[in-house]
Amino acid sequence: MTANTAPRHLAVIGGLGHLAGVDLYGKLRDAVAASGAAGRYRLDLERLPYRRGDGTGAEPERIGGRKLYLYDAATRLEQRRADGVLLPCFISHTFLEELQAELQVPILNMMSALGQRLHGGTGKLGVLCTDYVRNSRLFERYVDADRLIYPSRRTYESCVAPAIYGADGVLAGSSGDAVLDRLHRACAELLEQGAEVIIPGVSEIAALARALRRRGLPVLDSHQVYVDYALAWRDGGKPPAFKLGIVGGIGPAATVDFMQKIVRNTRAERDQDHIRLIVDHNPQIPDRTANLIGQGADPTLALYSACKRLEANGAALIAMPCNTAHAYVARLQPGLGIPIVNMLSETVRHINEHCTGHTRVGLLATTGTVGSGVYHEAARGADFDLIVPDAAHQALVMEAIYGKLGVKAGHVDGPCKAMLMQAVAHLAERGATVIVLGCTELPLLLPEQPALIVGERAVVVLDPTAILARRCIALSRPPNQTYPGIT
Repeated sequence: MTANTAPRHLAVIGGLGHLAGVDLYGKLRDAVAASGAAGRYRLDLERLPYRRGDGTGAEPERIGGRKLYLYDAATRLEQRRADGVLLPCFISHTFLEELQAELQVPILNMMSALGQRLHGGTGKLGVLCTDYVRNSRLFERYVDADRLIYPSRRTYESCVAPAIYGADGVLAGSSGDAVLDRLHRACAELLEQGAEVIIPGVSEIAALARALRRRGLPVLDSHQVYVDYALAWRDGGKPPAFKLGIVGGIGPAATVDFMQKIVRNTRAERDQDHIRLIVDHNPQIPDRTANLIGQGADPTLALYSACKRLEANGAALIAMPCNTAHAYVARLQPGLGIPIVNMLSETVRHINEHCTGHTRVGLLATTGTVGSGVYHEAARGADFDLIVPDAAHQALVMEAIYGKLGVKAGHVDGPCKAMLMQAVAHLAERGATVIVLGCTELPLLLPEQPALIVGERAVVVLDPTAILARRCIALSRPPNQTYPGIT
């Protein structure tokens, strides 16, 4: 390990069963030490207790609580920057995909470890597991069902269930002769049925694998198999589900409008086909225009904080449905590990690709956006000239946005729309054939359209919010690890 390489952080969630958690963690620690690679690993045991309920029927009615417990435990390890989590619980592996879908930290699959070890064999396999695991057909998902043998109902009820759930069973902390004798009888029956190997399908039984082997029983130590798998594992599997982070509240109506455009532009046949969104909706972020043109509070820290929260919650990309906020992107992006999809750059890209031949583009935006020059910078080198309203018509645009009867005050018709149309006509008279609605509230007054008739002229009206939504959708399918072309 070089000085710049951090040790791999592997963590065991041990709270579901003390014996199982300690056994798996101990075998993981011993295997690391035996390999001479102790310096390359950081090991952790998360042991916040879990109350599972009593009796053999406790699993179905408590499974929801188990899911929430595991989510909380894995999230704590995620926050401690674990690279991978080991979960010594077969019941929990019945819903592992459901759990993994909500987490960024990988949970190493114990059943994949067993399936890999047993792959290619033809011999019969005896399985000692709970009714819940058997009825969930967990082992059949990873091993040929024709190879699997389970104890008879009588043996399960008289030997396996008491060894697990009894007052002197493994869940009660016992590992003495009474438990081993019951498990021995169950193994003997499986061997009589033709089993060549016995697989513990309960982690507490896996913790007793060595004791059972000393009795001459061919019991596979599923925990040791799991440990070997974990140490050979390299994170290169299925990437996490795509999540789009949205810095919201700038302004509130524009945020909702952007989300609606994401939904409307997504090709979906069911709810699950839509994009997962993470929204940090904070209307208290200081006004961007007030900061850029006057003495208003600086929104940089609030914007950066929102972006970092989205990143921490697994967003792959960040969208800011606020044109003026893009004046701060150059400050924000260097501190982020994920890209901000630049709405302004995407709008210029759209004009270059879909509005060829249009040489004059009019920009309607806040005075802060216009004065910052961010749109002009994004359009540098483009095949069109960017023009803005004169002072009188710029004042109309600001009134349409910020006035008492403006769109930020909740109005979408009447004087605010009339003032916006005057500004559109003004730019059209000056030769603009494309109009960019460069404030995310303006499309609430005037929708995107290919040919708006203004006097005797037709202009293309572009909505950067819709352009941003379509671009984010395009980047989400299929999920990417890197996002070339985002500026």
